[in-house]
Amino acid sequence: MKIAVVGATGLVGTMMLKVLEERNFPLTELIPVASEKSVGKEIEYKGKKYKVVSMDDAIAMRPDIALFSAGGTTSLKEAPRFAEVGTVVIDNSSAWRMEPNIPLVVPEVNASVLTKNDKIIANPNCSTIQMVVVLKPLHEKYKIKRVVVSTYQSVTGTGVKAVDQLMNERKGVATEMAYPYTIDLNVIPQIDVFTENDYTKEEMKMINETKKIMGDDAIRLTATTVRIPVMGGHSESVNIEFENEFDVNEIKTLLANSDGIVLQDDPSTLLYPMPLTAHNKDAVFVGRIRRDESQDKSLNLWVVSDNLRKGAATNAVQIAEYLIKNNIVA
Repeated sequence: MKIAVVGATGLVGTMMLKVLEERNFPLTELIPVASEKSVGKEIEYKGKKYKVVSMDDAIAMRPDIALFSAGGTTSLKEAPRFAEVGTVVIDNSSAWRMEPNIPLVVPEVNASVLTKNDKIIANPNCSTIQMVVVLKPLHEKYKIKRVVVSTYQSVTGTGVKAVDQLMNERKGVATEMAYPYTIDLNVIPQIDVFTENDYTKEEMKMINETKKIMGDDAIRLTATTVRIPVMGGHSESVNIEFENEFDVNEIKTLLANSDGIVLQDDPSTLLYPMPLTAHNKDAVFVGRIRRDESQDKSLNLWVVSDNLRKGAATNAVQIAEYLIKNNIVA
């Protein structure tokens, strides 16, 4: 099993390598790939050094699976080239997510859509992934009518430049700006660029991707996405309106027994999810579950997950594991 990691030297690529190692992924050959300026550099995997290779060299090696985290422009250009030689590409960028014939997959939610004909598979947006893991079991039992989500997203979702901006600002050091404003001791209610309807691209991703992953265009969803000066994970306040009545304790039990979810919900001991405790973990954490007393059949909850892991690297690796387990990739 030959596995290429494209963008192996970036934040998400480095995390992909870490997750592959932690989960003891059954690869026989690792092919780290990065931009021309990184070719020849060494990365370490399971105590062994590997030289970073170019895109052309990686394609010539015909990997079975390529995990992509190299940006949308690179994915649009290079993913089809890998697919042409028989490689299954799992792409972390937004390039392919809303293409009608490209599956957009969160394994706990809709891995069953995958077939041997799928040569490019899209990994969803980080904030969408953690939310749909929670929405799926609730939708199956109570049928969701509408979702209102506000996010509180880590600077790691922007990349190394943003992390450096935050830490340099904290030290009082002049820094290159990843954001249009100071992020330390601040909150920026903009993630990605604004679109014609005054929503940001991040907000529209959450709206459109959720419907595609859940396989239900009837779900109404609105989003406000916000960048905050934390690392470790994204947090989301989610308000859900159902068609059917529910019992709050029943919902807690349902979520606690659902794949990929850890319930942290005990106000008496101040137990609830936080980025600090979700950091470096693969699960989606949910808590602050309570009835919305202002509207019938409605619920509030709080969702936190490590955006570099479940929100990116882990989800991609889990897709690859599913492909192997179900003989979609031999």
